[in-house]
Amino acid sequence: MTHTVTAQGARPLDALQLSLQGRQLIEASAGTGKTYTITTLVLRLLLQGASPTQGPLPLERILVVTFTNAATAELRERVRARIQQMLELLTQDTPEPYDADPVLVALAAGLPERTDAIQRLRLALASADEASIFTIHGFCQRVLQELALDSASPLDVELTSDAS
Repeated sequence: MTHTVTAQGARPLDALQLSLQGRQLIEASAGTGKTYTITTLVLRLLLQGASPTQGPLPLERILVVTFTNAATAELRERVRARIQQMLELLTQDTPEPYDADPVLVALAAGLPERTDAIQRLRLALASADEASIFTIHGFCQRVLQELALDSASPLDVELTSDAS
């Protein structure tokens, strides 16, 4: 099932209440917080998982697909930064700094065990370069290469945006 979430209009977007099951399609104008929302969803998957039976997911099991190379690069940076922010919040000695992101504070408050969360975040931070954050074309290219034998595709297939 695909849920379309709009950050504009009558229904405000709350990344802490958004379902983690199924696919999420976030459509919104520039400057409405799409990247912030996506990085929060990634954190929730790392810390909570998509369902109680599944448990938290490692970063390499989370797929984020966007449209442009620039958006992909920005998402990679922001996911890494968000993981680092959450890790700093969970490992500090003071209960809550005055300037902490309220979304991160709320997410931290809902964690049953901080020690496990800290370890998961450290692993995610160490593997952030391998995060599955792609453009649509980049994801298709990767799938075609990885499944070339299964799909009877040439091993050196290359997607181009302009066939001329």
